[in-house]
Amino acid sequence: MRWDNLRLADSGRDDPAVPLFARGAVTRTFDTPGFQGMTFYEIQARSIINRVPAASRVPFEFTINPYRGCGHRCVYCFARKTHEYLDLDAGADFDSKIVVKVNAAELARRELAAPGWGGRHVAMGTNVDCYQRAEGRYKLMRGILSALRDAANPFSILTKGTLILRDLDLLTEAADRAEVGAAVSVGFVDQDVWRSVEPGTPDPRRRLETCATLNDNGIACGVLMAPILPYLTDSPAQLDRTVREIAQAGATHIAPIVLHLRPGAREWWLAWLSREHPRLVPRYLELYGRGAYAPKPYQHRIAAQVKDLAARHGVGRATPAMARRLPPPPIPDEKAPEQLTLL
Repeated sequence: MRWDNLRLADSGRDDPAVPLFARGAVTRTFDTPGFQGMTFYEIQARSIINRVPAASRVPFEFTINPYRGCGHRCVYCFARKTHEYLDLDAGADFDSKIVVKVNAAELARRELAAPGWGGRHVAMGTNVDCYQRAEGRYKLMRGILSALRDAANPFSILTKGTLILRDLDLLTEAADRAEVGAAVSVGFVDQDVWRSVEPGTPDPRRRLETCATLNDNGIACGVLMAPILPYLTDSPAQLDRTVREIAQAGATHIAPIVLHLRPGAREWWLAWLSREHPRLVPRYLELYGRGAYAPKPYQHRIAAQVKDLAARHGVGRATPAMARRLPPPPIPDEKAPEQLTLL
């Protein structure tokens, strides 16, 4: 199963104080303000390159995820449910109990060199953010990127973090040997909404500055405009403001995705909504009453608005040599599981 790679190579200890998957792991807490209330489970994973199930219907087949759980604490995060597979909850545990695969770089180098690997594209940041705050301490991505560079293996990164710029040297070296792409996730630029629903992330404008810096250094970077939050960030004025700032950052492309609420994320989001915007709860139950996705007419309308705004503001024109006009993401099939995509 997909979670087998979280099992320890050596699980000799049987400590009931930690979840089953982490028995034998090193459990750490840190006194620094950014990590208060957080617990890190340092494990020796058995593998690091993960094959994505075909049912996910995403444009990549393999991923590397050095972390599970995320300190970004995005209320809506679609990956919350995955923590339940680890005997943890999808709410506060997802935000504060982080699995760290400390041998990720070693495994990546070994698996990329395997005779049957074949240099296939690897996507990172598609489950939880590989440049979340914990990466500043553990520095797993530098080893992973070095392995990808040395193997001349194509890859892409999706992030809300600005820490990716720390590794600009490795990204540019890797881009000289294989196709390297990046996208930052910025669904909106409203400061009040950002502080409320993405409390552990950098300011959206800092993310857009990161996008600009990557493009200036030859790493093609677009923007995943996700999630667009119904009744909170979807007004014509808000969409226009966000797309305008994305264009000003020189994004090579833009891909809008409306909020989807799968189990785990759904309960956490609706609990937040009932506290912060109780008047919107009936509207959300109407939109999402039949499943995880907003009705397709609504999704199509938002996608069309963003497409028109992108053309008006000139998304991609700032970097014509690098711009890759990619097709818009398909409207999700409610019957099929899906991950956020870089495209």
